[in-house]
Amino acid sequence: MRVITPIALDPTRRSSEATVFEQVLRRSVVGQYQAISAVVAIYQMYMAGLNAPGRPVGNFLFVGPTGSGKTRIAEAMAQALYGNVGAVVKIDCAEFQHSHEIAKLIGSPPGYLGHRETRPLLCQEMLDQAHTDKVKLTILLFDEIEKASDALWQLLLGILDKATLTLGDNRRADLSRCIIIMTSNLGAREISSLAKGGFGFAQKLKAVEEAHDEKINRTGTDAARRKFSPEFMNRIDKIVVFKRLRADHLAQILEIELGMVQQRILKASRDRRFLFTCTQAVKDFLLEKGTDAEYGARHLKRAIEQNLVAPLANLVASAQVRLGDFVRIDRTAEGDLTFTRELLGARGVNGWEPSSDIASMPPLTAWAARWTATP
Repeated sequence: MRVITPIALDPTRRSSEATVFEQVLRRSVVGQYQAISAVVAIYQMYMAGLNAPGRPVGNFLFVGPTGSGKTRIAEAMAQALYGNVGAVVKIDCAEFQHSHEIAKLIGSPPGYLGHRETRPLLCQEMLDQAHTDKVKLTILLFDEIEKASDALWQLLLGILDKATLTLGDNRRADLSRCIIIMTSNLGAREISSLAKGGFGFAQKLKAVEEAHDEKINRTGTDAARRKFSPEFMNRIDKIVVFKRLRADHLAQILEIELGMVQQRILKASRDRRFLFTCTQAVKDFLLEKGTDAEYGARHLKRAIEQNLVAPLANLVASAQVRLGDFVRIDRTAEGDLTFTRELLGARGVNGWEPSSDIASMPPLTAWAARWTATP
């Protein structure tokens, strides 16, 4: 009689695809690891083919302060899956504050003005436009859902439950391959107040920190339950409460945003590609200008655009910076930013070109240049 030795299994192990997916999200989204874990878990379930049939792959409600990364995580998912943040099907709910505006989503019914003149935003072609042979998954984002009219919430009841939508011309759209993300600023003021009370020596105690996080989660969830009906809330798979970003989170976001600026430069026309680097004094200055407890990372992006991107654009437009140059940005004792060109010409130093020799680039810009192998 053969003895079968049982083999212990690990249900927490990630597949290679889910691991890569999570790594990309962690490089783009800072400080919101609860949201990343929830999204990765749903993605792995989809990859295994075990997501519930006849429903969307996942229904998420992201609540919390503005500028904390709720919309950014949807864009990061599209970047991870398709290499393009524009692959998100984004519905700005502020445009649907009146019931008649729902026609922009599903189209006008027969006999009404505009019937078949414009394509509905939620038609099958729009939902599937980013699909590839390898990945057939749609990221559908309803941004600031609390601003929409009751008519949109009623429309969502059927979508979240049955993953089908009847359009104005009686065609049906299948949303069973969609990850639906709804964002909201509900509870933002209460969460920010709690976050202010969470700093200090008590934060070093794990038990106190966990209790504080639980209170923040409960506050955000309660705010959503007060706003939306029970039947709407029951169709949501996961409510994720985003926390206010701390100073160390903003420092990480600054590095990501500077890398994205470098990407924009490397994607410019062939004769305008160059590299730049910022000293720590410049980074501290940008953090000082861009740190705002109420608006999160949005002020930081604005500080980068005003103090960094605008001067760099002037240098390019006035031909002070050319192909292959290396620009060092520093700060004087008086607080002014200085821009110095250290590499000249298309070949630069040691034969460096904007499309090659990534290992010789500064750490900030090396990863941003990997998108291109040829000029």
